[in-house]
Amino acid sequence: MIEIRRVFTHVEHIHHEFGPRADTPLVRGAIGAVLTNPFAGRYEPDILPMMALLDPVGVDMAHRLHAAMDVPLEQIATYGKGAIVGADGELEHGALWHVPGGYAMRELLGWKGSRVAYTAGKAEEKTGQPGNALSIVPSTKKVGPPGATLDVPLTNINASYVRGQFDAIEVRVPGAPAADEIVFILAMSTGYRVHARVGGLLAKDISKWDGLR
Repeated sequence: MIEIRRVFTHVEHIHHEFGPRADTPLVRGAIGAVLTNPFAGRYEPDILPMMALLDPVGVDMAHRLHAAMDVPLEQIATYGKGAIVGADGELEHGALWHVPGGYAMRELLGWKGSRVAYTAGKAEEKTGQPGNALSIVPSTKKVGPPGATLDVPLTNINASYVRGQFDAIEVRVPGAPAADEIVFILAMSTGYRVHARVGGLLAKDISKWDGLR
């Protein structure tokens, strides 16, 4: 059911946005895996079995993205995920990425909380102790043609209210997805927009550790 055709990685270093040059550039990265959509061209009522099969795909992509960004793990400050479904698929096929994509990055970054895993279509809750990466991973998805772009949202890994780290990265895999494919995407960055200056909660002031503040 899992057949990967291509893996595309994009990393950028942002030194300024028409203001003073940053002492340390913002590093943003995204990775997209192009997979055959086994449900293309038909309606399948039970798509959950594919979710469990995507777990190792997510883990591999998270590690590949971190390696490509070439920064210490503790410098990863924001994350996000997304999916572009080819024209013969449906939006719900992209939603299969919510669990395996999000938790792959959270576990890479030290998260140890509870999650719901799906094995053979059955839900199983796995629990542990909270660690890093407490906030929900923001997400977006759409159905699109080959070369379609997706703006993947990024927010702080521990507190979604860190306003200066609200961001997005535009992701495009040339020639993908074909009508019978899906592009699954992960994205991460090292923190604040280069010239962030609109106030709000700062990462150093996170106090509630509830995923929000």
